[in-house]
Amino acid sequence: TKKVPMRTCIGCHTSKPKKELIRIVRGTDGTVSLDTTGRLNGRGAYVCFSEECMKAVCKSKRLGKIFETEVSDDVYKKISEDFYSCIVKNGGGSIG
Repeated sequence: TKKVPMRTCIGCHTSKPKKELIRIVRGTDGTVSLDTTGRLNGRGAYVCFSEECMKAVCKSKRLGKIFETEVSDDVYKKISEDFYSCIVKNGGGSIG
C-alpha cells in the first residue's frame, strides 16, 4: 500500500490526507495565493474545505506568521474569494 501524504490544516490544526485540503502558497516572488493545482513553487500551507477554517485563518492573520511576510487584507480577501469559488466549482470535494 502506498503511504498517504498527511498535512495539517492551519485553521483547525487537524491532520488530514493532503487531497482533502487546499493549498495556499507564498511564491518565490513573495506573492501569497491559492494553489488549486497543488504544484506551484514556494512555501505551502493547507486549509480544510471548510468555511470555518478559512474564516479562522483570515481572522487570525495566520498566513503572515506562517509565511514570515506581510499579508495584506486584500490578499486575504482574494484568497477567500478564490477559496469559495473553488468550493462551489468542486461541490465541496477535493481538487485534482
